[in-house]
This record gives sequence, C-alpha cells and structure tokens, in this order.
Amino acid sequence: MAFSKMRLLYAFVLVVGALCLYLYIALYKELPFVFKRSAGKFLQLPDVDCRQNPPFLVLLVTSSHKQMAARTAIRKTWGRDRTVRGQQVRTLFLLGASDSTDEMAATAQESQEHRDIIQKDFKDVYYNLTLKTMMGMEWVHHFCPQATFVMKTDSDMFVNVGYLTELLLRKNKTTRFFTGYLKLNDFPIRSKFNKWFVSKFEYPWDKYPPFCSGTGYVFSSDVARQVYNVSESVPFLKLEDVFVGLCLAKLKIRPEELHSKQTFFPGGLRFSVCRFQKIVACHHVTPSNLLTYWQALESSREEDCAAV
Repeated sequence: MAFSKMRLLYAFVLVVGALCLYLYIALYKELPFVFKRSAGKFLQLPDVDCRQNPPFLVLLVTSSHKQMAARTAIRKTWGRDRTVRGQQVRTLFLLGASDSTDEMAATAQESQEHRDIIQKDFKDVYYNLTLKTMMGMEWVHHFCPQATFVMKTDSDMFVNVGYLTELLLRKNKTTRFFTGYLKLNDFPIRSKFNKWFVSKFEYPWDKYPPFCSGTGYVFSSDVARQVYNVSESVPFLKLEDVFVGLCLAKLKIRPEELHSKQTFFPGGLRFSVCRFQKIVACHHVTPSNLLTYWQALESSREEDCAAV
C-alpha cells in the first residue's frame, strides 16, 4: 500500500512539474525580449577614421539587401558630399544578414567598393529594425564617439543635409540633445491586424513615452552611448522609434524641437524647390524622384526663393 502511494505521489509530482514547465514556456514566449548589447558580430565595417577626422554629422541610413537602387541614389545625392557648410559629414548604411548567399556576396562586394556599410549577423527583416538601429548606436559608441551629431533615417527619404547642418550649428546644443518629428501623445495599437500592433505582454502600459518618428531623428553623439548602455534594461520592442523613446525616458532626455517651423515630414510632402530648401527630411521618396528632386535643387539658387 505504501509503495502504491509513493508511486501515485511521484506521478503527481511529474504531472505538476510538466504542467508548470508548459505554462512557463507558454508565458515566456509572450514576455518582452530583452535586448543584449553583445548579441551578434560585425560582418562589414566602413572605412571611417573618426579619431583623425571627426565628423560633425554621421548619417545612419537603415537599408536592406534589395534596396541597392535607393543606396545608389543616396550616394549620388544627399549622401554624396563629405563636407557640408565647412563641416565633415559621413553617410553610412545599416544592413543585417540575408539567407541568400548571393545577396550576402553582393553586399560584401558593395561594401568593399564604397566602404560605407555597417552590417551585423542578425536576420535583415522589418521586425529587426530595432536591432539594426541599435547596431548603429553601437558603432557610434565604439568607433565614432568623436562625431558631434548623428542622424538615423531610412532609405526612402530626402534629407537636406545642408539645412540640417545649418540648424544644428544655430542650435548649438551638443549634449543630451534629441530631435525629429515629435510624437508626444502616442498610444499602443492593440489591433492584431495592424502592422504596428503591440501586445499587452510586449508593452503593458497605455501610453508611449515621448519619441520621434523613426523616419528620421537627430541626436548628439553622447546620446548614442547612453542609449546603447541603457538598452539592456529596457523591454525590447520591434518599433525601434518607441524603443529608443523608452531608453530616452529612462535617461530623462526629452526630445525637443529643432526649429520653430516643421522641418521633418514623416508623411511625405509635395515637392517644390523653394519648399525643399527649408526642410530637413521628407519620407516616401523613391530613388528616381530623389534624383529628379536633387537635380532641380542643384540647378536652383537660394536667392530665387527669398521672396517666396
């Protein structure tokens, strides 16, 4: 009888243990992923010596393997110049890894030719955009802390580097500075069918902290180091702009306006030469349109718009 009771107790413990393990695994899948700073290794690094020639502005452009046309257009337009208004500027592209050996080989060849690619070995998909952005922060922190400012932007953007440089010089704030298109009152989207859906497990709060649209934001280089260092203590989110906002909130750095007038346009903007001379960034610009806009801007003169 005692032996039978022991067997029943043993079986009961096994069942309860298995049930607890199942529940733990089920819950763990839904718990927020914690970003690990040491995760992944660099596959490609750009030819930039920030110690010898510290850039005033580093432009970090998130891109993917299939966006070669966009990178080519940027290299021919706003990412072309190394000196803008007397200040050193560098444009670099952020990429992850591909399952395609042909794409990986093409990226390695492109990197060797242009020396402007930062790449790590995480999978290059949309929902790893936070990893891609943090890779850029890590690169600034380790390889280019001498930069004065950094801009993170996307490959379907027009960026007026000259006007941005002018505004940054005028602002003259080089520490704990973060700016862009301010989002001060945004809420999580709970609809599962939405591209930007965030579950209660990922983000249990009802409101996001202040952040800037991920289409383009600018910050002093010390912020890259601070965000990178604090990132492991912040719940991971696939929405990179919100994730950076969470890091900023923990650091007590509040995003602020760059100019009294709107200069960042995440929703796009109808092109005109005079209008684009006085903006910083515009979204939804195709490679062909970017080349067309740039040619029109290059052949125009600023004084032609003085009375507009």
